[in-house]
Formats: sequence, structure tokens, C-alpha cells
Amino acid sequence: MYIMYVDESGDSGVINSPTENFALSGITVHESRWREFRDQLVSFRRTMKAVHGLPMGSEIHAGELIRKPPITTMARHTRLAILRNLLDELAKIEYISITNVVIEKSYKPPSYDIFEMGWRILFQRFENTIRRGNFPGSHRNDKGLIIVDSTDGPKLQKLTRKMSTYNPIPNQTGMGVGHRNLPTVTIIEDPHHKNSADSYFIQAADVSAYFLRQKLTPNAYIKRQGASNYFNRLAPVLNTKARKDDEFGIVRI
Repeated sequence: MYIMYVDESGDSGVINSPTENFALSGITVHESRWREFRDQLVSFRRTMKAVHGLPMGSEIHAGELIRKPPITTMARHTRLAILRNLLDELAKIEYISITNVVIEKSYKPPSYDIFEMGWRILFQRFENTIRRGNFPGSHRNDKGLIIVDSTDGPKLQKLTRKMSTYNPIPNQTGMGVGHRNLPTVTIIEDPHHKNSADSYFIQAADVSAYFLRQKLTPNAYIKRQGASNYFNRLAPVLNTKARKDDEFGIVRI
């Protein structure tokens, strides 16, 4: 079974939203490598504690970490370095894959459901990649489980249940107008919710989503530090099958 840990970055509103984009990153690992992945993240945190004094129990939430130090003596450039180091650590783990979706809000009508569209596309890419055997390990026709931060549980539950019975997909070129109903079959159970403070996996997904959004619309500090392309450091582990006409496989809507 494949397990995907997901977090988001940016506001999902359209009217008077403080962000121009809504980004999602899903880190996928096969169950057979899960313990290895966990141990690697724990080892990374031990290194950050030894080198930078970052407490093992401190949550790495990218935006918050840049704004506020977990300990008063930790400089801002050190906090940014920790995030960069985490990206580099993830990039070395050849048995994981990161799927990314961005909803660009420009010209979207007020009725456009940013949240549902972003998550729907991510779930569909997770489904497709499993069915085609394109995740590391090539376990074709395996099943998938989704674990998310403890937010918007009822909405995600409703969405996954709907997609398992009614999931209209536009017809491909040459098949005429309209759509086909292709219910999801590999995703099992409702998305499981976990507090990100208790999950190094979800924290890693948060950092990926944060720098995905910063790649498109970097804030002033990220620009000054030359960090707007930090997301590119994840290139070795990005799911480029999710969008073949994008260098980094980012699904842009």
C-alpha cells in the first residue's frame, strides 16, 4: 500500500484572499519503506538539534518557523537554513515521491471552489500514479491511503466518498465532447487526520507546499534571501508523471 501525507499552503478563498495561489504537496511512500522513511526523518531532526538547537518536539511549520523562532536565540537565517536542509534531505530519499498541485486564482470566478478543485486533482493524480505503477517500487494496482493535517475533515471525507462513486473525467481528444465516470478504486478509507505537530511526515509536506507557493509568488523575505527557487531542490523526488508538460510535474490550474 502507498501512503500519501499531504499539507497545503495558502488561503483557499477567492474574494479578498491574502494569497494569489493555493498549493498542495503530497509525499508518497510505500508501506514497505515507511519505517525507513520515518527513521531518516528522525535522524534529520537529531542532526538539526545537534547543529542548530532545534528541539525534537518543535513543529517545523515553514511559514510560522520563519516568522517566529522556536527558541529565542535562533536567528532567522538559521531557521531558513533548517527548511533548506529538510528539502535537501527529502531530495536524497529515492523511494519517496512528491505530487504537487497549484490553483492560480487569477480570473477565477467567485463561485470557483479552490479547496475542492485542488484536493480533487491531487487525489486523482494519486489514484492515476498508483494504477500506472509510476510511484517508486512500481507496485501497480496497489492501494493508497491518505493522511492529512487535522483540518477540513468533513469536506475531504465527503469528497473522497463522492469520487469513489461519481468521478467525471473529461473525454480525451478524439473521444468527443462530454465525460466518463471513472470512480477511484485504489484509494481506500476516508482521509485520516493527524495533528501536524505530531507528524514529521506532514511537516515535510508543509515545507514542500510552502516553497511550491513561494516559487510562484515569493514574499519579501524569501526574495531577499534568494530562496524563491528552493522548491527546485526537490527535483529528484518530484512526481513528474503528474504533469508531463511541466519540468517539475506541477499540476497548475
